[in-house]
Amino acid sequence: MLNQKNLLKYTATALVLLTIFAGGCGVISPKSKQKTATLLETENATQSELLEQIDSVAKVTSMRAKMDLKFEDNSYAELGIAEKYKTADGEIVIQRPEKIRLIVKIPFIGSDVAQMTSDGEKFRVAVLQDGGSGKYKKFILGTNATDYSLLQKQVVNDESVDSKDLKKNVNAFANLRPQHFTDAMLVRPIDKTKYTYLQSTIVQEEVDFKLVNKKSPLGWVLRGYYLLEEYSTSDDGVMTIARRFWFDRVGGINISRQQIFDENGEIESDIVYGKKGQLTEDGSYNLPMQIEVTRPKEKYRMRLTYQTPKDVLIGRDFPDQAFVLENEWDLEEVDLDKKLQEVKNQSKNQSVGDEPIITKVQK
Repeated sequence: MLNQKNLLKYTATALVLLTIFAGGCGVISPKSKQKTATLLETENATQSELLEQIDSVAKVTSMRAKMDLKFEDNSYAELGIAEKYKTADGEIVIQRPEKIRLIVKIPFIGSDVAQMTSDGEKFRVAVLQDGGSGKYKKFILGTNATDYSLLQKQVVNDESVDSKDLKKNVNAFANLRPQHFTDAMLVRPIDKTKYTYLQSTIVQEEVDFKLVNKKSPLGWVLRGYYLLEEYSTSDDGVMTIARRFWFDRVGGINISRQQIFDENGEIESDIVYGKKGQLTEDGSYNLPMQIEVTRPKEKYRMRLTYQTPKDVLIGRDFPDQAFVLENEWDLEEVDLDKKLQEVKNQSKNQSVGDEPIITKVQK
């Protein structure tokens, strides 16, 4: 049983600890005010309404538009480097299901930096300018469904090339593929006969720049979203995610993001949509004015913004030849499918050799 002397001793110690926590940590002090994120009011929608909104956007089957292109090369993201490039002028002709032609130009001068096309199965890219070295001026051919990350990995891990020199000279459009923008700009319609759709909700903490002011440098908010996920089911009953749509629930229900997945459930494209606006001369199409496409595998991000929304043409029927690029510049041709097969054969031959393979890691 505690005597009076010990009781006073423990009481004094407790008061000291209380003072430390109250003053130092700001948890117990009544004067401490911790700012919390503002929970924004959300609106409700049924799954049918979300599906209808996707189909409404998917009614656009073709488009021709001039756009501002902002490119960011993330090839060296592991080294903490993200190479940003100035905005370029772009002209896009796109038609469902997967046909696209993209021309990239230098602003004001109008000289072509690159041209690229995809007919839905094959793509062609003509790199016409690379900053003066001429090393990357090529005519590249490949297949849309093929993963060329192995080729990219081989170049990045090549110890015979100085990493700084590679970063300086690598062409910004080497990994750019025209088909990466087809599903971003022409959203594929809903197909209940082929896919299963599941709806859920999520709340994210974000910065709302409308609330940013001198007194509050960061306007933190809690914003609610609907998630609508599209799944395919194999013959043995295994479900695989194909797409995920994000719907902003604040101030209405609007598509704000689309994520497209490969057969392994890895993200192929992460597409963020900006605010909507009126496109075409009569303003009959209400679509996002800005689209940002991130390609994790190819390690780049491209932001597309309509230059003159009223001049956008929608609903025209373009000939097939418009989506097949010819090598009229007599550039050196690079067949990525052949290159990939050569790398695979080389790796296979090394793996069956007598000497063990040692993977070198750059420091």
